[in-house]
Amino acid sequence: MDRDFSASSPQPVYQLAPEQIAGPYFRNAKLLRRNISEGAEGLPLLLRLTIVDAMTGEPVSGALVDIWHCNARGAYSGWSRINPDLEVSVEAIGSIPRTDDDTYLRGSQFCDHKGRVRFTTIYPGFYAGRALHIHVAVRIVSGHEYLEERNVAWVGQLYFPEVVSRSVLNAKAYRGRASTVLNNAQDSFYAGQGGENSTLTVWPVGRDSHEDGFFGHLTIGIDTFAVSSQIKPEDFDKYTV
Repeated sequence: MDRDFSASSPQPVYQLAPEQIAGPYFRNAKLLRRNISEGAEGLPLLLRLTIVDAMTGEPVSGALVDIWHCNARGAYSGWSRINPDLEVSVEAIGSIPRTDDDTYLRGSQFCDHKGRVRFTTIYPGFYAGRALHIHVAVRIVSGHEYLEERNVAWVGQLYFPEVVSRSVLNAKAYRGRASTVLNNAQDSFYAGQGGENSTLTVWPVGRDSHEDGFFGHLTIGIDTFAVSSQIKPEDFDKYTV
């Protein structure tokens, strides 16, 4: 996903971002919004993603970007009553029944003309058996009638620098867990599916304290003609609000 400037190519060429599983906690919440926090406890995270065509380096304007992640205690909205300190052995979409209708830490935004989307959220916590991460899906759409759009071009996960995460997990909202977080290298999805190319650049908002939160950024190179195998069209019908 990093730029690779070549003497033979005047345009920046981007690595194709590795796809990763959507996980069991995907739902088609149909929430077009920038602020997805819904008052969830945790350190603020201002997330900016730039979506580019990996073949040309051009921004993918108008694409719809969905993100979803757990809260500071490791729980996902819709599955808030699942104990995040107990490791689950299932990974497929729909493999864990929903427990509630909460929608915190989920939302979608359309890319601007530079391929950028911005979300206001919190730095995620963790659940047993995983490193800290955010799920992302990119849909190529025509117009803004995204409620009828079913094609997903890319599904992935974003990871965090270890040194920043260690500091975050010492904050009050994240402490006192019965399970232990995995570092990136211990996470089988990170290690086996190119997670090193999916690690956000993160820096603090404030100079003197991390309590003000963090900025996070990544450029994601996708194949705009691809059809992801991770989220299928029928999944949008099954997992709505």
